[in-house]
Amino acid sequence: MNYFKTFLLMFGLLALMMAVGQIWGGNQGMITFFIFGLATNFISYWFSDKIVLMMSGAKPVTESELPLVYKIVRRLTQEQNLPMPKIYLMQTQLPNAFATGRNPEHAAVAVTAGILNILDEKELTGVLGHELGHVKNRDILISTIAAAIAGAIMMVSRMALFFGGGSRDDREGRSNAALMLVVAILAPFAAMIIQMAISRSREYAADVTGSQMTRLPLSLASALKKLQAGVRSHPQSASPATAHLYIVSPLSGESFLTLFSTHPPIPKRVQRLEEIASQMGGPGSTPKIVY
Repeated sequence: MNYFKTFLLMFGLLALMMAVGQIWGGNQGMITFFIFGLATNFISYWFSDKIVLMMSGAKPVTESELPLVYKIVRRLTQEQNLPMPKIYLMQTQLPNAFATGRNPEHAAVAVTAGILNILDEKELTGVLGHELGHVKNRDILISTIAAAIAGAIMMVSRMALFFGGGSRDDREGRSNAALMLVVAILAPFAAMIIQMAISRSREYAADVTGSQMTRLPLSLASALKKLQAGVRSHPQSASPATAHLYIVSPLSGESFLTLFSTHPPIPKRVQRLEEIASQMGGPGSTPKIVY
């Protein structure tokens, strides 16, 4: 299913690029943007994880630099028979984490310096279990590609707003310029809709999968509350194109409209995690999935 969604995202990007090219420069513009769309799709599939890590300022770290993170991730991946992902660190006090990659064999988990400062070991285990839940559920491909595609759409919208379109001296030119302005305004919303469509349900699913891995749903709930407070206390700029990847939205003002949020509300996630905890019995029990 995720591969089908990925195909739809790539096809949608290609169609958008061709439409913008047609408005901008007729058939020649459509061909040019078709080629640009194909190149973007190719890069998004094979290199989107590297692009996302670069955009986030994440740097690879060794086990001696982050021994606790390596210990937790290694234990969880061995228990779940998952490949060991690469570990990255972002030097920011904004407390957060995300997973990226096109499949479990090419996965990466990134944490910020801020998250290591405010979470205890159980809470950190809950967060890392959530991120490995994304890896196990194989939704890191679509989320990572969505980040690259959202960035491409935003770039096209800025280009459209800057250059305008068509001839300048006739009615058609004015019409094209107006259409390009509409594209420039609506394209970022299209990117946001793409992110919304894949993020909300997958966050709930990763909470469930992570809780099954760690058996620490209440620790994850506690971590989410701390992370939400930490994001509010350390407002920093973050790219809207990658915001949906994080366990908690790094964007300030997420409460603008719940409808347009890339993440489910933290209170609802906490409530579901508390329900999972209440369903957990002995060591061999498995919580009911409540997406």
